[in-house]
Amino acid sequence: MGSTFNGLIGLIILALDIWAIINVLKSNTGTGMKIIWVLLIIFLPVLGLIIWAIAGPRGNVRV
Repeated sequence: MGSTFNGLIGLIILALDIWAIINVLKSNTGTGMKIIWVLLIIFLPVLGLIIWAIAGPRGNVRV
């Protein structure tokens, strides 16, 4: 039970990290800042995701 739950949490974090990286790459931020944000999300998956959610660039929203 425990390993299944941990695997599910890991999969959810991976999916959210990929989603965050895609949004960073779609944003209008400069290339240097995009690289920094992507590296932060890759090397600190949970903390990087939280920091991106609070202060990170967002992709263009189409209405």
